[in-house]
Amino acid sequence: MMSAIALEVNNVVKTFSSDTGPINAVDDVSFSVANGEFVALVGPSGSGKTTMLSILAALLTPTSGQVLIDGQDLARMGETQRVKLRREKIGFTFQSNNLIPFLTAAENVEFMLRLNNKLDKAAKLRSRELLSRLGLAERLGSLPNQMSGGQQQRVAIARALIHAPTVVLADEPTASLDTERAFQVVQTFAALIHENNRAGIMVTHDLRMVQYVDRVLQMRDGKLVKVFEERKEILALAKGE
Repeated sequence: MMSAIALEVNNVVKTFSSDTGPINAVDDVSFSVANGEFVALVGPSGSGKTTMLSILAALLTPTSGQVLIDGQDLARMGETQRVKLRREKIGFTFQSNNLIPFLTAAENVEFMLRLNNKLDKAAKLRSRELLSRLGLAERLGSLPNQMSGGQQQRVAIARALIHAPTVVLADEPTASLDTERAFQVVQTFAALIHENNRAGIMVTHDLRMVQYVDRVLQMRDGKLVKVFEERKEILALAKGE
């Protein structure tokens, strides 16, 4: 049975002004992501992938086109509605983690539940179970500066998933990790996306990581130039073939 579409992007354009005239950082891009699907967004620096991710996170408004999350059109929302949607339906992991330095691992994850007024006893238990699932059972009371980069990234993943968002976005989640930790983090992230039936999108410059995704969207000069859907194509891309 076909999974429901969680995220739909229709003919999105994002134009910025420059000294030489307008530039389309995102140029007529369309795609969709289903529940339980993990997608990689790849491309060289300046290809538009980070701008696209910011639009999906409702942090940037497209110049034209349509972005639907759970069927809700972001362009038709006021700022208050967009803030509510970001808080409730979008999970985001940054390459720098952005953990709150004075909160423990458990408290950082619980913070998203607190924002959504969902921090009850059962929710606290779920957050601890999720951190344990990520191999952090012994780190619940640790502050970010007491954890390794890989451990911090796994806390950020738990924080992005704990409030059951529709869409989970990851911006270069392995940028600060060594190779072994990077593989572990992305493999775990992919497993959680599939298990929790979320729509996941990861921006990455490291093509080795795409072996864990279901589909690869390649951008260049603001355009979506190629989609890799066949497993053998994705694995070949990951191996640099």
